[in-house]
Amino acid sequence: MRKPRPARPWLGALPLLVFAGLCFGLPAGALLYGAVTRTDPVAGTTEFTGEHLSRSLQGPYLTSLTGSVELSALTAALATVLGVLIAQAVVTSRRGALRGAVLTASGVLANFGGIPLAFAFVATLGISGVVTEIGHLDALGWNLYSFTGLTVIYLYFLVPLMVLVVVPALDGLRPQWREAALNTGATAWQFWRHVGLPVLAPSLLGGFVLLFGSAFAAHATAAALVGGSVPLVTLKIADALSGNVLVGQENVALALSLDMIVIAGLVMAVYLPLQRRSSRWLR
Repeated sequence: MRKPRPARPWLGALPLLVFAGLCFGLPAGALLYGAVTRTDPVAGTTEFTGEHLSRSLQGPYLTSLTGSVELSALTAALATVLGVLIAQAVVTSRRGALRGAVLTASGVLANFGGIPLAFAFVATLGISGVVTEIGHLDALGWNLYSFTGLTVIYLYFLVPLMVLVVVPALDGLRPQWREAALNTGATAWQFWRHVGLPVLAPSLLGGFVLLFGSAFAAHATAAALVGGSVPLVTLKIADALSGNVLVGQENVALALSLDMIVIAGLVMAVYLPLQRRSSRWLR
């Protein structure tokens, strides 16, 4: 009898690998090649150079990269705290309708962005916005077209995203753990300090990393709202590609994109181990 040939599980993933290679691998390779090469417009020769990468980490390009990191870290931290509080209120609520409504709204709001979101905030909290005029926010120094304004807008879709991320983790906290802590004389604060937060820490940190990546890559909302008044790396890339400031900066834009990929890679390198660890605790 002929022995059965061993199965090849990787064959099932082959279409996905091919798709990922075509849709992500080729663009990433072209981006890397453009970031480290320079073409002489007269001779037409191409040579490798580190000039573009060096320029992407200097002057206004470095300022925009730093601004994006600061905005992403701030909004991710605020959204993590607010999202956890909302998610905890939903999980502990005895009303199933409230949970369904909050999760449904979070799913919608987490995917609402771009120009429609910018227009909604301009009509609401802009210079002549409804809420601005009713509350006289301009007299208080409110300015939607600023770093603070972008922070508020980013929280609009980051907080619902954090709610969706952390609700399953909160559901994974077993009631027996709280009952055991209370039976041994522990207070609610002691339970969260010694049991709840240590168990949830990987999920919370993983959610923070996910929110950071979402804010770091956002472009359309900021482009429609603040233009170049707030230094962000995505806006600087768009300006370099379109030649709004200087002509012939396409390779610098590719270098900036490579910088973003490196930062995103570092973010994912932190997120994936945390996700595996949290799933092990909350199964």
